[in-house]
Amino acid sequence: MKATEALAGVTRALIDTAPLIYYIQRHARYFELCRIIFDRVDTGTLKAVTTPVTLAECLVMPYRDRSRELQEQFRNLIVFGMNTQFVPIDWRIADQAAQIRAVHAVELADAYQIAAAVVSGCDAFVTNDTRLKRIAGLPVIVLDDLEPG
Repeated sequence: MKATEALAGVTRALIDTAPLIYYIQRHARYFELCRIIFDRVDTGTLKAVTTPVTLAECLVMPYRDRSRELQEQFRNLIVFGMNTQFVPIDWRIADQAAQIRAVHAVELADAYQIAAAVVSGCDAFVTNDTRLKRIAGLPVIVLDDLEPG
């Protein structure tokens, strides 16, 4: 499926960790797909939702590598990006995450991400984790299922 087809009608999406890393680090295989997504964010066609989980996961390698520049790039995109909403984890998201874990037996970080998407009214969840497609109630867009265009 073409990326533009998968994103048709999506106006608000939680962007998971992998697409953000691929975009910032210009990943050879995934950058063009991610650029399509972030071009929509830049133009305001798509509102990106991010969380503290995303930020923490994206900052691990830049801290290990002591790359202040990369740390700032991730912070600027995830927390302060144009047309991006950084959603803190509150009791509603924690409660939803517990329900998701109870039904789907996913890792806590993944449950928080999906819960944040549901609670904040996202139309979709953009990831590259195929295991998350089995979670009902929210369309999951997996980069490996897409082709540019």
